[in-house]
Amino acid sequence: MKTNESLVERRQLAVPKGLATAAPIFVDHAHNAELWDVEGRRYIDFAGGIAVLNTGHCHPKIIAAAQAQMLRLTHSAFQVAAYEPYVALCERLNALAPIAGAAKSILLSTGAEAVENAIKIARAATGRSGVIAFSGGFHGRTMMTMALTGKVVPYKGAFGPMPGGVYHLPFPIERYGVDVEASLNALNHLFRADLAPEQVAAIIIEPVQGEGGFHAVPPELMQALRKTCDAHGILLIADEVQTGFGRTGTLFAMEQTGVKPDLMTAAKSLAGGFPLSAVIGRAEVMDSVNPGGLGGTYAGSPVACAAALAVLEVIEEENLLARSVALGKRVKERLAGFAANPALRPMDAMRGPGSMVAFDLVSERGSSTPDGAAAKKVTAKALAEGLILLSCGVSGETIRLLYPLTISDETLDEGLDMLEKALEI
Repeated sequence: MKTNESLVERRQLAVPKGLATAAPIFVDHAHNAELWDVEGRRYIDFAGGIAVLNTGHCHPKIIAAAQAQMLRLTHSAFQVAAYEPYVALCERLNALAPIAGAAKSILLSTGAEAVENAIKIARAATGRSGVIAFSGGFHGRTMMTMALTGKVVPYKGAFGPMPGGVYHLPFPIERYGVDVEASLNALNHLFRADLAPEQVAAIIIEPVQGEGGFHAVPPELMQALRKTCDAHGILLIADEVQTGFGRTGTLFAMEQTGVKPDLMTAAKSLAGGFPLSAVIGRAEVMDSVNPGGLGGTYAGSPVACAAALAVLEVIEEENLLARSVALGKRVKERLAGFAANPALRPMDAMRGPGSMVAFDLVSERGSSTPDGAAAKKVTAKALAEGLILLSCGVSGETIRLLYPLTISDETLDEGLDMLEKALEI
């Protein structure tokens, strides 16, 4: 019989240590918000493959769509011979994305690949090279996306010089002493000291930071960025890799800001667990790259496209946008009770739109001093209880909840019971 321990030993011999795994278990099978390891133990999944499974594990409609496509075509490379599911999905994304005017999309494989291509498109469209990102932001692990990511450890330290032309602004988190005014002052200082606005191709920002701790962009900052971009011919890129497809209560988080970006990146929950990503943008911007300048051998897999079309149907048919809001409300009410319980670890700053919910662990009640060590203990204790849980944040202090939007009320409550036990002092 296979065991988690024996597979961990094999993993250590076969897989490099640079690829970390949060939970020392090996999954055998999963359904909706539950999974079972190779030893038969059941877990409730509050990680969702890092926000990939908004429609749950192995949704029957999505699996059926993928299986039907697999019997017809698994690969031809869209650059060699095209296939309809790719075009059909682009049509749907173009219609749904909060882009002003006509939109076009390109399909890729990963979130980092989408971000890389968004930067390529922005540079081609503007003839400029500068890119501005934010501290705490996460955009991927490739060289360009590492440069954009606003966190050194563990993402950048060992990999030498980053690609040039990337600049960072402080992201506004008032409890850590940075407000919108400070961010905008930093932008103005950057324009005076290091980079003329006429040299900037794009500003890229997550509408809600993912790895950075589930901090939402204040609307006034997003509006100021849009105004700055319009004034100087800069393109605004919304990185919706983690926020997209219902996680925040709308299909895309940008819908809640009142601001329309020029380009958007999407991935994670787009295809219900199949590797797929997209760049969606204003048609004239997307068409700025000459033929052959974009693409990838596996980009826009026909199987993943079929799954993604089914994902969009599931979101609509099962009313998952409203479900996201309702689940988030239910979770936040429960978390408020946890925060008031002196028998549980001190918590602070419960936050997040829809079901992109998080809270911080702090050193003591009434403090805002982050306690990353406590967050590690809580996630480990949660796993022992049977709950898969992830932390994040600037100091690792944030507990983030990424349960599937298809989770039943009963399973959600069971998971929250496990979380409560994990928070016991």
